Order: sequence, then C-alpha cells, then structure tokens
Amino acid sequence: MSRVLRYALIVLATGSPLAPGVFASAPQEPDAREIVRQANELARGLNSLTTASMQIVRPDWTREMAMKSWSLGTDYYMILITAPARDQGQVFLKRENDMWNWVPRVQRSVKIPPSMMNQSWMGSDFTNNDLVRIDSLVIDYEQSILGEETIEGYETWQIELMPLPEAPVVWGRVVLWIAKDELFMLRAEYFDEDGELINRQTGSEVKMMDDRLIPTRLVMEDAKKPGHMTIMVTEAADFSYEVSESFFSQQQMRNVR
Repeated sequence: MSRVLRYALIVLATGSPLAPGVFASAPQEPDAREIVRQANELARGLNSLTTASMQIVRPDWTREMAMKSWSLGTDYYMILITAPARDQGQVFLKRENDMWNWVPRVQRSVKIPPSMMNQSWMGSDFTNNDLVRIDSLVIDYEQSILGEETIEGYETWQIELMPLPEAPVVWGRVVLWIAKDELFMLRAEYFDEDGELINRQTGSEVKMMDDRLIPTRLVMEDAKKPGHMTIMVTEAADFSYEVSESFFSQQQMRNVR
C-alpha cells in the first residue's frame, strides 16, 4: 500500500491527518490509537492462516515447537501444534473471551478458566491471555506519543499505553515502537503496576509475507530472568485465507489438520 493511500485511509478512519515527520503537509499530532490499531491489524490480518515455529530458551535447556494457526477478526483464533510428537495434535481455540484446549491423548476438550489466563502458554514466555486478548492494546489502554526513535534503520513512533480505569489487564504501562511508514511493531516493553520492566519484545527479520511487510522473528524476553526468552518465527502467512466463524468450534478442534 502506498504512503498516500495509507494516509487517506487514516484520515477517513480518524478524521485527522498524521503529524509532521510522516507527511510534511500534515500539521496535527498523529492519532496514537489509530497507529496502534493499524499495527495490530497488520500483524494478524482480518483473517489468516499462518505456519510458525517457536523456540523456548532457558539457561539450561531449549525446546522447539511448530504450529499452524487460523484467525478471523479479533474474536476467533485456533492453533494446532504440529511438532514435537509429544505435543502434536494439541489444539487451542479462542472464541471471543473464552479459550479451550483439546488434548488428544485423553480425547478431551478443557476450558481454560480465568484464573489460568495469565499463566504461561505451553511453557513459553507468552501467556494464555496474550492469545485471547489480541486487541487489548487498542481497547484497554489510552495511547499517547512519547517521541520518535530510529530502530534498525526504521523511523518509529514511541507510544505509551496506560490502562483505562477498570480495564481487565495485567500491565500497568506498555511502551511500543511502531515504524512510521510501514506501521509494524519493532519493540514493546511491558511494565507492572510499580513501573518495573517485566517483559521486552523485539521484532526483526522484516520480510514480505503474502501482501505485507512484517517482522517475521519475534523475541519475548523475561527482563527479570536473564537467559529466559521465547523466539517465534513466522514461516508462511496467507492474509486472504477464507475462513468462517463456524470453523472455530470445539468439534473442529478434534478434526483440524
């Protein structure tokens, strides 16, 4: 998508143009919320089919996994674990704010309770909640631009997110670095309510995936535990994949391949 067309879409969506630094003729402050929304949508697409690998790294061991995932908007998501053999066939389903896990060895579908949403997903540095609340950074926070910074040759907006009152979130503050022209996220830092840095996510290896440029390598690091990280690599993506709401069912969890 050209810069001019992207600019026109943002103006239509927000009613205001982006600030100087993105387009020379734009006199107003950019809409931080719209930038975050577009970055979020760029990463997941309106509907998609992706294949990815994940490596969980700890000081004394490393574990690797492979998966396929399907998505429809922000409310429907399914992940099939394809490797290793001991985890193969496990499926995770998100429907709106609910999440289930199909465990083939016991032939059961288990609903993940709210008390477990902040726990680690498959032993990684991502949580169950990270999968369910895909649009949380857009709807649960107030966004504001802190400044600008160059990261890996990309000019970025540095955007601060503060939770809205009563929002069901874990983080007390989030800071994002989003490329100005490309609108993909290159860095994210997550702080607790006391302002202490807990997790840091970085994106790299920008490649064309289907119809868009995105960072294909995401690293989530535990800032409190040196040597603890999870590396997620997108290997293929189809952002025009046709999938219906009926696909995201507990019945389909048993049959998806």
